[in-house]
Amino acid sequence: MRTPRHRELRWPGQCHRASPWAGRQRAAGRAVCPQLLVAILDSMRKQEVRNGGEAGQGHGAGSPAEQVKALMDLLAGKGSQGSQAPQPPDRTPEFPLRPHSNDVRIKRHREALLNRTGGGAEPGSPSPRLTSLLLVEGLTDLQLREHDFTQVEATRGRWCSTRTIALDRLFLPLSRVSIPPRVSITIGVAGVGKSTLVRKFVHLWARGQAGKDFSLVLPLTFRDLNTHEKLSADRLVRSVFPRAGEAGLASAALTRVLLVLDGLDECKTPLDFSNTVACTDPRKEMQVDHLITNVIRGNLLPEASVWVTSRPGAAGQIPGGLVDRMTEIRGLNEEEIKECLEEMFPEDQILSGWVLSQVQADRGLYLMCTVPAFCRLAGSALGHLHRNRPGPQDAELWPPRTLCELYAWYFRTALGGEGLEKGKASPRIEQLAPGGRKVVGTLGRLAFHGLVRKKYVFYEPDLKVFGVDLALLQTALCSRFLQREETLAASAAYCFTHLSLQEFVAAAYYHSASKRAIFDLFTEGGMSWPRLGFITHFRSAAQRAMQAEDGRLDVFLRFLSGFLSPRVNALLASSLLTQGEHQGYRAQAAELLQGCLRPDVAVCARAVNILHCLRELQHTELARNVEEAMESGGLARLTSPPHRAALAYLLQVSDVCAQEANLPLCLSPGILQSLLPQLLYCQSLRLDANQFQDPVMELLGSVLSGNDCRIQRISLAENQISNKGAKALARSLLVNRSLTTLDLHGNSIGPQGAKALADALKINRTLAFLSLQSNVIRDYGARALAEALATNRTLSVLHLQSNAVGPVGTQWIADALKQNRSLKELMFSSNSIGDGGAQALAEALKVNQGLKSLDLQSNSISDTGVAALMAALCTNQTLLSLNLRENSISPDGAQNLARALCSNSTLKSLDLTANLLHDQGAQAIAVAVRENRALTSLHLQWNFIQAGAAKALGQALQLNTSLTSLDLQENAIGDEGASAVAGALKANTTLTALYLQVASIGAPGAQALGEALAVNRTLEILDLRGNAIGVAGAKALANALKVNSSLRRLNLQENSLGMDGAICVATALSGNHGLQHISLQGNHIGESGARMISEAIKTNAPSCTVEM
Repeated sequence: MRTPRHRELRWPGQCHRASPWAGRQRAAGRAVCPQLLVAILDSMRKQEVRNGGEAGQGHGAGSPAEQVKALMDLLAGKGSQGSQAPQPPDRTPEFPLRPHSNDVRIKRHREALLNRTGGGAEPGSPSPRLTSLLLVEGLTDLQLREHDFTQVEATRGRWCSTRTIALDRLFLPLSRVSIPPRVSITIGVAGVGKSTLVRKFVHLWARGQAGKDFSLVLPLTFRDLNTHEKLSADRLVRSVFPRAGEAGLASAALTRVLLVLDGLDECKTPLDFSNTVACTDPRKEMQVDHLITNVIRGNLLPEASVWVTSRPGAAGQIPGGLVDRMTEIRGLNEEEIKECLEEMFPEDQILSGWVLSQVQADRGLYLMCTVPAFCRLAGSALGHLHRNRPGPQDAELWPPRTLCELYAWYFRTALGGEGLEKGKASPRIEQLAPGGRKVVGTLGRLAFHGLVRKKYVFYEPDLKVFGVDLALLQTALCSRFLQREETLAASAAYCFTHLSLQEFVAAAYYHSASKRAIFDLFTEGGMSWPRLGFITHFRSAAQRAMQAEDGRLDVFLRFLSGFLSPRVNALLASSLLTQGEHQGYRAQAAELLQGCLRPDVAVCARAVNILHCLRELQHTELARNVEEAMESGGLARLTSPPHRAALAYLLQVSDVCAQEANLPLCLSPGILQSLLPQLLYCQSLRLDANQFQDPVMELLGSVLSGNDCRIQRISLAENQISNKGAKALARSLLVNRSLTTLDLHGNSIGPQGAKALADALKINRTLAFLSLQSNVIRDYGARALAEALATNRTLSVLHLQSNAVGPVGTQWIADALKQNRSLKELMFSSNSIGDGGAQALAEALKVNQGLKSLDLQSNSISDTGVAALMAALCTNQTLLSLNLRENSISPDGAQNLARALCSNSTLKSLDLTANLLHDQGAQAIAVAVRENRALTSLHLQWNFIQAGAAKALGQALQLNTSLTSLDLQENAIGDEGASAVAGALKANTTLTALYLQVASIGAPGAQALGEALAVNRTLEILDLRGNAIGVAGAKALANALKVNSSLRRLNLQENSLGMDGAICVATALSGNHGLQHISLQGNHIGESGARMISEAIKTNAPSCTVEM
């Protein structure tokens, strides 16, 4: 698609330089014949007289160039003798056919369009899908090469672009310095609403509610254009604007015109921009495809805007360099699918809800319901099915599980003539069978040969060629499949109501004809004797589907396979199929289909379609084996081409893979390479621990660089990626616009790899999460990342743990944080920043107002560094979480911590695990906790804290109203300390989690805690693992459990409970309905005792999970 250029708008009278006007005059001289110029000037001057302007002098004299100059002068507002300065169009009141003109011809044209698009009534409110189109930058390989169904399935109904443009701004500049697009294309899969969009826009323009910049809108469909063998630009305009009068093209040349060409995919002859001869004569008759090519190139109607709608594959006929703007109509989202079904059954919400539940039960069908036409078709079939419950013989055949089953039910719905009419008795299916066979025989050959020849619109000559009885088309059954539409040439055009219905009827015809045909149905040649047999024809269909690069036979082959399934055979046995005929072919067809899965380098969409065919055939063993291997971790042993194809298929349709394709420890580089086309559309990829090296990163980089890449998250942790592989990924980040998360932890990218990624971050605007943990990037890599942070505004999470970064590298990061406002989380643990690095970060925190989480675990920070950090916390108002565990903070450092906690009002989580606080330091922090009203989580594990500090913390808890989690594990607080904390629980109403593992607590401490639990109503987690509460302590806690209603998790692992203590706890649970998890492991209960107690707990508290 051509890049928009910032040039002046092509409005008459707005250019101030001579050379563009000279070029314009020459172009107009070429495009408009001399005779027509005279008529144009006469018409314009007559219009000027009617508008009260002065009539020009000198009618029709001079050369074409002079006439063009006179025309341009008139358009510039000068008249034939005027000399006033050029004025922009919005200031030119004499513009002869400006928007909202009272010109009678335009008024009548608007009235005619209103009648064509639904009358003059106020149109209904257009769907948000149709009033806000997606702005796209071109067609993807998937759109150019694959069937519409494949596009929806591969992308899971999601849309890559997030940029939208309102319908009323579709033809306006995107900025003040750009120009309106001349050639616009709107793409969308079959049935998504392209023609509906065009009708809505034309209707709104005719009412003066949209496209107000256009004086004239000329809507045409390729169904109209196909009725002409040859056509000129002049006749093209007259065909839709017959009131143009003798001036013909004058109306189109002198106003801002929009030419709408709806349905390029229905053009009977593909556009060939390479071999079409240029033509600038508007009266010259030529083939329609040549005419359209010259109009799009700008050789004809150069001043007219052109809007083309098309299915994606056909839109590729127009070179990207000629396209100024491309938009896409998105499919329905979840809420819109629900609304669509509710609109189908407005009188019965229960019915619409049931239909929705049936659609949602099958992911494949639900994805296809993002296409409105398919959604309505599915709703029609399922609605009929619900209102006319199947008899006992059909009870096992519903609801439909596959595509062919759904269409078989639709066929039965149409055959019964029931539709959605409630309460109308349907005739027996056996009575209607002859009519059904006749319809398939009549329309099937038309559908099949149209599909083979890429023909989707038919005219009466086509119907006669294929022996279609026109009288039969008037029946209700045919109207369910084929719709009739009048063209501007007063002839009728016919097309199937949806592409998939043409494919279904074509498959039904092929299935029937192949049992008796003695020639190749695709070519109607190649005689054989005495007959080829069904399987030979099935093989021919499968081979041709595999060879069709555009996938146009994919869904046809699915339907053909579906006709061999037992359920479809039972559904259609009385109308289209013979009872039980599938039995002789089904196994052979399944074997033949699996034989199509060749060991190609990449698993193509054709191979994935074979798996869809096998599912239609109800032969799912291959896919089921691979799915079981994925769940059990045995995928590494399944490496054959069929297994690869099945894995690619599951990546598209599996509910598990919909959220994340989790493929660790199972992929070789070869298998990954074969799956690249499918991985492209996965939302989340986890490829950890696959021993991938740099060459694989080159492959993944090519995938991430694709303009149709949909991957948002990718994890490549614990592989063997060096700086070369990182550089390949970095190159892809320069152009990728979908990836938000990249996890490379546990590789060896080194400083150079970090620099490559950092350089990419200077340009990339989508990546929000980057993990480089354990990659030895050192200070040089940290410096490169710091330079990127200074300009990057999208990265919000950066993990740099275990990277040998010292004070120098930390200083660079800190300097960047003084400028950066987007980074929210910085994980910097297990480096060697020391006090110098801590001081640098502290200075940054005084300025930075964006960082919310800072992890400095295990960084050799002592009291000096802590003092600097705490001084920063006294002023910083954004940091919410600070991790200082495993450093060297002494009681002196704790004093600084306490002072900061007294003044800071934003920090919520503080982790001081494994420092050297002792009682003195912990007591200082306890005093601060009494005053602090922001902190919610405090970790003091393994800090040599004893009973004195525990008492101080207990006193603090009685006054504190914010702390929800307190961790005192691996501190010898003993029974005295536990009793102090327990006493606080009787008054505290905010603490929800208390961790007292390995805290030297015996029976007295447990008894105190039991008394507290009997009163407390907020504690949800109590962890007492690794203490020695014994039987007495267990009994105390058991008594508390009988009345406590808040506790959800209780860990009593390794507490010397014995059988008696465990039984006490198990028995107490009969009166407790809140506990969800209890651990009694390591209490010397024995196997038999464990079983007995486990059963008792299951009986007394069935919702509680027990670990024994």
